[in-house]
Amino acid sequence: MRTTQKRHVCVLIPNKQHLDCTVRVRARGHEVLNSVLKQLGVSELQVLGLAVLRDNEYVFLDLEQKLSKYFGKRWSRGSLAVPFILFLRVQYYVESGRLLMSSKVQQLYYAELRQKVLLSQSFHQEALFFQLAASALQAEVGDLEQREGNDGEEEGEETRPERKHRHYFLPEDYFPSWLIKRRGRDFLLQHCPVLHSELRGVSRSQAVLQFIKEASCLQDGPVTFYRMRQEKKERCSILLGVALKGVHISQEVEGKHCQLYDFSWTDIDRFTFQGSKFEIAAVGSLCLPKLVYYTPSALHSKHVLRHLSDNHRFHINTRDAVGYIQQLEDMQACQFYKEAYICDTTRLAHRLQNNSLTSSMSDCSVAIETTTAWSKEEEEEDDDEEEEDDKVSEVELCVDEPEEFFVDNPAEVLWLAELLHGASVDGPLVLPSSYWAAVTMEMKQVSTLQTSLIENLQHI
Repeated sequence: MRTTQKRHVCVLIPNKQHLDCTVRVRARGHEVLNSVLKQLGVSELQVLGLAVLRDNEYVFLDLEQKLSKYFGKRWSRGSLAVPFILFLRVQYYVESGRLLMSSKVQQLYYAELRQKVLLSQSFHQEALFFQLAASALQAEVGDLEQREGNDGEEEGEETRPERKHRHYFLPEDYFPSWLIKRRGRDFLLQHCPVLHSELRGVSRSQAVLQFIKEASCLQDGPVTFYRMRQEKKERCSILLGVALKGVHISQEVEGKHCQLYDFSWTDIDRFTFQGSKFEIAAVGSLCLPKLVYYTPSALHSKHVLRHLSDNHRFHINTRDAVGYIQQLEDMQACQFYKEAYICDTTRLAHRLQNNSLTSSMSDCSVAIETTTAWSKEEEEEDDDEEEEDDKVSEVELCVDEPEEFFVDNPAEVLWLAELLHGASVDGPLVLPSSYWAAVTMEMKQVSTLQTSLIENLQHI
């Protein structure tokens, strides 16, 4: 194939590195995705997606569409000498890092969250930023004492922790600018090492998991924002945030986000769009009028609607796994609570300090509906796409109650096996058929143990 029939695509990834891909001029998003997977050495990206910067906003690609749809005429005139830029970004946020099956994907997820924390405007959650900074330092630096060694032992007063470690990190790398301005660099350099030292003994991988869990509590952290207008000719002042458990609607006032609505998925009846007009209808019990906003374009509306629908589906598909992870963590907490009555409290405090982030749980698999079929016809015409964008599209969201869990279900036993036994999930899971009976029995024993623990605690 002639060189002129190929294009150079540069994919920027969250850890500030980039991946180079060469694709056909008629390539679709899947071709870039396959190249990214190969270069990263993973089988799937799970919560990450490819996005293009359009109207100063990240729009996630429909992988079945041709890349020319997103780059326009510039794509047809392009060459190998000029790269086209795509971004690998978090498309679906999670409450627990244990849902991320690949350690590489987990690291990329963590890297993007780190940057979002620095840009956060959650002014009322100041204490959380200190916890996040401590977890990030433990993940990136490790144990503070091991790093510093015995330096300064003969420095007298300078051996105090707040002085000894005050210059081993830059506040700008771990705190938002407004917090640095509010508290001052010296305050952060003095107090953050104290919190960091309290995580001594926590492995770097566990510190990453703790950071992800803490960041899920940040109001504007695990959220993808889209700018909209209340009127067609008005400046962008409304922010629609696609969050973990629903949708946030905020208004931007003097550079600050003022939240107007906070909808869970069960609060929303449907989303609709026609052209650049985007509507949100809440359930009748909330007695709210239909919210009408305007996006920069019909294409923008279509992709926001798709992102909302996919996030809702991801929420449905992962909520059981999230619940089971929380149950196992609660069981571990119950075990510690039970031991407090039969062992020395000083020894227990030491154990909690060193093991509170340690568990037998590994990554678990997530059942995510994916569509990989797309047309392979090279001469497919796209003349009707703009006309279709102007038609009314509607998505109805309905959150059903979770079904009862049975450990005899092989599909559910599969991810629980990975969860409990640390099976590698960067590749296929291969286990003998005789293994499932043992896993099923173990899960029944776990269920019995949990019931027993709860009953014992009720009698204490």
